[in-house]
Amino acid sequence: MGCGKNGNDVLGTSHENCICEVVRAIKDIQDTVMEEESCECPKNCFLEPLGSLVSPATNHPPADTRVFVLKTADGSPFHAFFKSSDCNCVSIFFRVEDIFDNCCATLRVLRPMKNKHDSLDLVKNCCVDLAAFCDLKGFQATDDCITVDLSCFCAIQCITDCYLGICE
Repeated sequence: MGCGKNGNDVLGTSHENCICEVVRAIKDIQDTVMEEESCECPKNCFLEPLGSLVSPATNHPPADTRVFVLKTADGSPFHAFFKSSDCNCVSIFFRVEDIFDNCCATLRVLRPMKNKHDSLDLVKNCCVDLAAFCDLKGFQATDDCITVDLSCFCAIQCITDCYLGICE
């Protein structure tokens, strides 16, 4: 179990890991086209339809990805590597591709961009440089994916909805 959970259910009711539920909801939202207004928190991962995290919500072309960050038990962002010739190839941004075996997922690593053509380098002194995010201007899909056990994470933060042309 993630975040120090030991599997003992004191109240007699078993609940799945909330990160699993959020990532499952993101996958459903990405796969579903719905027209529904919501008055919830503007950066809530459960907001529908896909595109609701963008201001204004009228995306052209329409969003096909909900970008999110996973956080470990100590609050640090989970990171993965990707292939690139113009940066240190580390990202903390993901798109869900598949969920299987109850709480496992295949995530596509997203390249953070500082402009339309240049990657945003997130590494400084061998660590993820959180200050670099001030220069974040967008995302680009990579061909790199990672399989994770979602029960190992303690938090998820949805960043934005965007169009990455995944199905093209």
